[in-house]
Amino acid sequence: MFKFFKKNKFIEIVAPITGNILSIEEVPDKVFSEKMIGDGLAINPTEGKVVSPIDGTVVTIFPTNHAIGLVTKEGLEILIHIGLDTVELDGLGFKRIIEKDSKVKKGDLLMEFDINTIKEKGKSPITPIIITNMDKVNKIDKKDGLVNKGENTLFIVELA
Repeated sequence: MFKFFKKNKFIEIVAPITGNILSIEEVPDKVFSEKMIGDGLAINPTEGKVVSPIDGTVVTIFPTNHAIGLVTKEGLEILIHIGLDTVELDGLGFKRIIEKDSKVKKGDLLMEFDINTIKEKGKSPITPIIITNMDKVNKIDKKDGLVNKGENTLFIVELA
């Protein structure tokens, strides 16, 4: 009824990986480029470390360690999918640092991966960072350029 008095909530998502930002539409995988599981950005990594882009909780770590799901206290869900088709590597080149249900802060180390192993096995290291519950999102302000893990803003999310 008095929704116009409600102050919109904004969440800053920092870069989980160091590298160059790509628009989600540029990702050479339709699941991501056509936003089938959500919207976001991708990073072409220059370093094989993944840090938490948010303060929140680790809710999912795939058994192959190629993807990790996080959630903020506001309920925003973020998927970090390290590389494309990397599930086929069955964990080769990936090292889990954190466990499911862990509480994390922005910048906490989550995962390490070997970019060269990914490339040698014919896979792309391009890493989509996706908001999977877009129903909670009113607007995303996406950044571009080079980012450093844990330091630079990747995007600002205005919650619905």
